[in-house]
Parts: sequence; C-alpha cells; structure tokens
Amino acid sequence: MTFDPAAQGWKTFETVGFGELAGPFWARREGEGWAYGLLVEARHLNRGGIVHGGLLATFADIAMGRTAWERVRPNGCATAQLNMHYVAPAKVGDFIEARAEIVEMTRSLVFVHARCAAGKRVIVAADGIWKILREGRNPPSQQANA
Repeated sequence: MTFDPAAQGWKTFETVGFGELAGPFWARREGEGWAYGLLVEARHLNRGGIVHGGLLATFADIAMGRTAWERVRPNGCATAQLNMHYVAPAKVGDFIEARAEIVEMTRSLVFVHARCAAGKRVIVAADGIWKILREGRNPPSQQANA
C-alpha cells in the first residue's frame, strides 16, 4: 500500500527548475510553521537502491530555505552553507517529512536546523545558514496548490 499525501492533508507546491526535476514536494501547515514532504519514487534512488544523498540535500535545503524565507519576506534569501548528517537510508514508498526551525537570526543571516524522518526513523539531520537578500528573487508562493 502506497502512502497518499493528498489524503493526509498534504498539498504540492510550485517549484521551478531543478526543484521540478527532483520533486514533487509536499507541504502542510502545522500551527505557525510548515512541514514538508517527499514521497520516494524509484527515480530518487542511487545505484545502491536507496535515496540519493543529493536528493536528500535538495529536500533539506528547500525545507530550511522556505522556513528562512517565511521569516525574512518580502526579502529573499539564499543558501550560504548547508551541512548534512545522513543518519539512515530511505527507500521507495517512504514518505519523508522535514521540519525546520530557525535557531538564530542576525541582520544579514538566518541559521536553520532541520530533521527529516520517515515515520519514526530519522533519515537526515541538517543545518545551514541563509543570507538575507535585501533585493532579489523570492521563491514562488508558499501556499500549496489546491
């Protein structure tokens, strides 16, 4: 039985460029913040049959970047540093959920931490720094597509 994110209240959100190739990514409002999701497909695997680390880095970067952007908008922000800690493998059919939180913020930087898990199994822990762009492109609307 395959997990159906839409049936659980998740909605896809607009991505562009590389994000379109890597996704689809899902989002769900949780209180004041957002949770992000990824349903693992065969195309997300590496030669070893587990989710490619680059995809997990992309997913964590999107979750943390959108969390930072929520705080700094209408300004944009860009990833300045991304640290990945691969904890366990993920496989086809896993629904990986990411939750990110802002740890610290200065006038020009946002420090973010995220945890990505499939059920109770932690897949990735990540942290990074986002540079606040006083002028620049903003990501597509945070609102999930209906």
